[in-house]
Amino acid sequence: MSRTAVVVGSSVAGVRTAQALTAGGFEGRVLVIGAEDAEPYDKPPLSKHFLTGAWAAGRLSLLNGGPSDERIELRLGAAAEHLDVADKQVRLADGTRIPYDVCVIATGASARPSPWAARDGVHVLRTLGDGAALRRDLLRGGEVVVVGGGFVGAEVAAAARGLACRVTIVDPLLDPMARVLGPAVGPLLTGIHERHGVRTRFGTGVVAIEGTSGDLRVCLDDGAVLPAATVVVGIGAVPNDGWLRSSGLDVANGVLCDEYCRAQGTQDVFAAGDVARWPHPRHGDHVRVEHWTNAVEQAACVARNIVRPDEPVPYRPVEYVWSDQYDWKIQIAGSPARATDHTVIGDLTGDRPRAAVAYTDAAGRLAAAVTLNWPRALVTCRRLLAAEAGFTEALAELDRPARARPAGRRP
Repeated sequence: MSRTAVVVGSSVAGVRTAQALTAGGFEGRVLVIGAEDAEPYDKPPLSKHFLTGAWAAGRLSLLNGGPSDERIELRLGAAAEHLDVADKQVRLADGTRIPYDVCVIATGASARPSPWAARDGVHVLRTLGDGAALRRDLLRGGEVVVVGGGFVGAEVAAAARGLACRVTIVDPLLDPMARVLGPAVGPLLTGIHERHGVRTRFGTGVVAIEGTSGDLRVCLDDGAVLPAATVVVGIGAVPNDGWLRSSGLDVANGVLCDEYCRAQGTQDVFAAGDVARWPHPRHGDHVRVEHWTNAVEQAACVARNIVRPDEPVPYRPVEYVWSDQYDWKIQIAGSPARATDHTVIGDLTGDRPRAAVAYTDAAGRLAAAVTLNWPRALVTCRRLLAAEAGFTEALAELDRPARARPAGRRP
């Protein structure tokens, strides 16, 4: 009997799950449901190449027309409203009920909305529509204030400078991406923004945003007021799990899953990507990861466990995320926020340093690594993290190429 796999969510986790199912031998119908009207597209370029105009929207497509795509059915512009686990149906906002044999929840996350009351001219960046609207405003020029110095905020600031805007970043933390990178790397990133002409107000919070597009005022907690034509708010994301509240699934900061990415208490409902929360063996608790690589790798694991249900494999990733800012490549493996100490390998000085920051945990293992403009070191760190290498062993292996490479050469 033919089976039906319904994938709810048309971003990278959903599309990659569908592609892995068709390529991996799933014999049956594969349907992807997406709330947006747009054909499935990749999101990391929205804050980079798309925002600057280097890439057109068509280049973001997640579907390349290959054999694994031909069997995938799309139902776009159709938001899911309810998951009926008992009757194995997904109900859409228009009332349509879609039966499934297996369901994959891949509805991702949404940008945390601005808590301030300005009527227009204040942007978040999560969708293609968000990116197009923000680009239109950036092309008008004028002062741009970016609230939030995390991944999205830092990349938007770099892109806006590339469009010749005057940019200020505001964040209550003392350094950009401080929650992820800690004190070793954060001050370095402040410096790169300032060298590119971005004004920084780190350690300062926003209390209000007033006015309208083209004539906005960003009021800070130290009493300063920043004029702005455009404001971008990048203060995190929230999982798109509200539509599951009536499903009976365990939903709290994402869908609670077992080690095989099955929703707790089910055999035929899985979750992947930003909306999934699963037990990470290295961390000893449930985690939810909002990064592209995790979405792709988790999608592959989910598809494999659907195709081969009698031989499921646990999901045990080594976290990885990257950020391109100006001409810098920042790459992160593992979880620096969970580390207890760190060591710098290489040189953090200069306009474009090549270095790695290795982090250890309480058990003396390599817990994470951040590399700056040194991709080879990142590959080494991911391998060592997967092998649960000791910190001393990892430092020795990283230090060899750092000492062997002549000064001034890039990796």
